Amino acid sequence: MNPGRGLRRLRLALFGVMGIALGMVATAPDSDGADYLDPPEGMPFSAATRVGDILYLSGEIGTLPDGTLADGLEAQVRQTMDNLAATMKRYGVSFNNVFKCTVMLDDMSRWGDFNDIYVKYFQPGRLPARSAFGADGLALGALVEVECWAHVPSAE
Repeated sequence: MNPGRGLRRLRLALFGVMGIALGMVATAPDSDGADYLDPPEGMPFSAATRVGDILYLSGEIGTLPDGTLADGLEAQVRQTMDNLAATMKRYGVSFNNVFKCTVMLDDMSRWGDFNDIYVKYFQPGRLPARSAFGADGLALGALVEVECWAHVPSAE
């Protein structure tokens, strides 16, 4: 891997996460019918994109409002899930609307620890479909990253 490219990605992810944590995002409809929740200027991704009645949430990590990572896996899982909840709230949805998640862990031996916390964010019997994999290096040295898809009910 090119170390310069990795460092650039890390810096971009840090600024994007900090902007999201600080609430520096806005909704921007596009001519293709998509609605983008934009990160601060210059970031290469949106926190979420709504297309029709589906909200696609970008991968989230356990950053605190000051942009630093929460300490340890358990704290990062909680903060990751709380960060996802905050993004979903902007669209008027919650974990009750989530139907698909992808989980990335830096250490798959901690899978059980992750699951113990993750399941508490969903109603019993209403767990979303999910994929998971081990990752050798997540943004900012995070221990976990989660992305979700959620259904956004129409306002009829």
